[in-house]
Amino acid sequence: MLYFFQLSFFALLTILLSVLTIICGIFETHGKKAYRINQFWTWIILRVAGIRLKVDGLENVDPKRQYVFIVNHQSNIDIPVLVQALAEFQLRWMAKKELLRVPFFGWAMWATKHVTVDRSDPQDAVKSLARAKERLGAGISLVIYPEGTRSRDGRLQRFKKGGFLLAVQANTPIVPVTVNGSAKLLPAGAWRLRPGTIDITIDKPVSVEGFRPGNLRLLVNQVHATIDARRHTAEPGAGRADIFEDSAIGHEPIEKPSM
Repeated sequence: MLYFFQLSFFALLTILLSVLTIICGIFETHGKKAYRINQFWTWIILRVAGIRLKVDGLENVDPKRQYVFIVNHQSNIDIPVLVQALAEFQLRWMAKKELLRVPFFGWAMWATKHVTVDRSDPQDAVKSLARAKERLGAGISLVIYPEGTRSRDGRLQRFKKGGFLLAVQANTPIVPVTVNGSAKLLPAGAWRLRPGTIDITIDKPVSVEGFRPGNLRLLVNQVHATIDARRHTAEPGAGRADIFEDSAIGHEPIEKPSM
């Protein structure tokens, strides 16, 4: 019964905040105000679900700069997790165009000006790179899941080159980000969010200087090795921050919900 009420609450909240996001996004070029609504939505989702985030390495990145965040993908909850873990950044995802057709969720994606790609149209892929560069130029960082889909067996899959090519062309540093624990709280194909802790490790930015399309695989392999080494081995350390704040864009931490 509790799960039914929780699911109903999430659905109603998504509809309400999606409508607000769409209204706000109509009048924006880059969806920055609309994204603030997304931050509030993700904060509520994680808090109600009893999900706690532990972030290590925030000192490695500068909120005043733009990055291409390269992240492993375990679960559908990874998006809210990244929004809150990197709360001082304006983030946009590179995503497949089909998601825009999803009622409310897809419409909110459009309003927030995420970068969508029609994978069946090579010309659209070129246009999406141009749109991504526009977002970076507007002070927005991009999040890319280079595996292309969620890992079903927990192993890190081969990385696609698209996000790395974008970073090289835009001369924007790449930041490897490793997520551990999200698959246990929301496995592939599941709808029930379990309470628990998710670890996020943010590594130092990787310069793209000197890389070209011809030697891009060296860059891809370097970032792949970094994330692969972090999986299931994230340990507490300097720079760790426990994320659960009074507001989606606030800075003062409060006591987390007990597990």
